[in-house]
Amino acid sequence: MESDCRIPVACCRPRVLALHALFWGLVSLRVFGAALLSEEKTAAVKAVVTPCWLLEEFVVTTECLQCTSFQTKSWPACGQTGYVEKVNCTKSNKDEHKSCRSAVMEEHLFWKFEAAMLALTALFAVLVVIRQRWLDRLASEKVRRQIESI
Repeated sequence: MESDCRIPVACCRPRVLALHALFWGLVSLRVFGAALLSEEKTAAVKAVVTPCWLLEEFVVTTECLQCTSFQTKSWPACGQTGYVEKVNCTKSNKDEHKSCRSAVMEEHLFWKFEAAMLALTALFAVLVVIRQRWLDRLASEKVRRQIESI
């Protein structure tokens, strides 16, 4: 009897297994080590400053507007969504910028999503029709062969 094992015998030798273990050990050490180093750097660089609008009540003084290219680079609030609103915290009376989601941006994302879903629907409908025709052809050929064999 022939073995169903698809792994070549050469791959099961101890030297090859040790080399594989060493290679994957170094790869995982590199990946996890890089992740740990990046976490340490970001924790050391960033000082945590909680914005006042998270801690107390606020009033929106300027509605949600799209950031300019300069604001996107210089204000951390602009980097998240590309839109920002100016808020005034009631207790501390501070003016700060808060990231926001504009109605125009939400509508644009909605229509992009709808277009993608429509395209996928059309694609899979065509695939279903093609597959159904192929299966019908196979069934017809099978019936034809059965009739011919009689």
